Amino acid sequence: MTDNSTDSKSAFPAWKEIVARYQKPSAWRGAWQIANTLVPYATLWYLMHLCLAVSWWLVVPLAVLAGGFLVRMFIIHHDCGHGSFFKSRSANEVWGFITGVLTFTPYHHWRWEHAIHHSAAGDLDRRGTGDVWTLTVQEYLESSRWKRFAYRLARNPVILFVIAPLFLFIVKHRIPSLKASLRERLSVHWTNLALLLMAGGLSWVFGFKAYLLIQLIVLAVAGSAGVWLFYVQHQFEGVYWERAEQWDYATAALKGSSFYKLPKVLQWFSGNIGFHHIHHLSPRIPNYHLEKCHRAEPLFQTVKPVTLLGSLKSFTFRLWDEQKRALVGYGHLRQLRHARVRAHRTARR
Repeated sequence: MTDNSTDSKSAFPAWKEIVARYQKPSAWRGAWQIANTLVPYATLWYLMHLCLAVSWWLVVPLAVLAGGFLVRMFIIHHDCGHGSFFKSRSANEVWGFITGVLTFTPYHHWRWEHAIHHSAAGDLDRRGTGDVWTLTVQEYLESSRWKRFAYRLARNPVILFVIAPLFLFIVKHRIPSLKASLRERLSVHWTNLALLLMAGGLSWVFGFKAYLLIQLIVLAVAGSAGVWLFYVQHQFEGVYWERAEQWDYATAALKGSSFYKLPKVLQWFSGNIGFHHIHHLSPRIPNYHLEKCHRAEPLFQTVKPVTLLGSLKSFTFRLWDEQKRALVGYGHLRQLRHARVRAHRTARR
C-alpha cells in the first residue's frame, strides 16, 4: 500500500519531504527482526513441549510470553502488508504469508481491509471496515433498541478485549469477505489449509488437547494486546474525527492516531507501533525506523503522547459527540436527557 499522494489541506505542509527520508527498508534490520522474533517464538514452543512432562505451571507462563512474541510477529506481517518491511516485493509476500499463518491472519485479505482503514481513519463518513465500531451520539439515540443493545455489548471491555479477539483470529479470519477479490479470497483458503497442516503437526507432537490449550492461551494474549493497541491508537482523548468534506489526510494521521508512549520492553514487543501517528502519516516507513523519524523532526514531537496510565481513560469512551468534537461515555447520554428535561420544563413555564 502506498501513501496518500493527494496534496494535504492541513497545517503540516512539509510532511512528505520529512517522511521520505525514512521510507527505505533495510534488509539486515528486517532479517534481524525476523530472527529475534521467530527464533524465540519457536524456542518457547519447544520449551513448552519439554515442560508438559513436568507441570502446566511451567507451560502457562511460557505460553503468555509466546503471546508477546506473537504481537511482535504481527507487526512484521503488518509491515509486509504495507510493502515496507523489505525492499523486495517477493520477500514481503513470502514473509507476510508465513507470519500470517503463524498469527492466524490471511495476508492478502487482511492487507486489503487494512488499506481501507488507512485511507479512511478519522473520516466519520467512511467508518465500518478495519476499525472499531463507533457510533456518534446522534446515531446512537436514533438507533433501535436492539442496535443499542448490540452496540453496548460490542463495546463492553470483556467482549471487546477478550472474546472479540479470539473470534476475530479463530473464526472471522477463516471466512473471506463477499466484497473481496479472487486473490484476497484465495489467501484466506491457502491460510486455512496451512493452519490445518500446522495444527495437525503440532497436535501430533503435543497431543491435541495440549496443543489446543496452548494455542488458545497464546492467541488470547496476543489478540487481547493487539486489539487494545489498535483501540487506543484511534480511541483516545483529543482524537480527530471529521466528516468527509472537512477530513484531511495529514491531520487525521497526526491528530487522529495516537503517539502511545510505552515502556521500552512493551515498545519492543509491540514493534514500535506506538508511534502510530508516524505510521499513519507514512505506512511505507518500516517499524524499525518509526522512532527515528519521530525523534528527528520537531513537527512530530508536537503530538501529545498517550501514556500507559493515561490510556486507561480510553476504557470509558463509547460514542463520538459531533457537537463537543470529543469521545464521550454513556454518562453523557444521561446529561443530555437531563438537559432536555430541564429545557422542556423551562419552556412550559
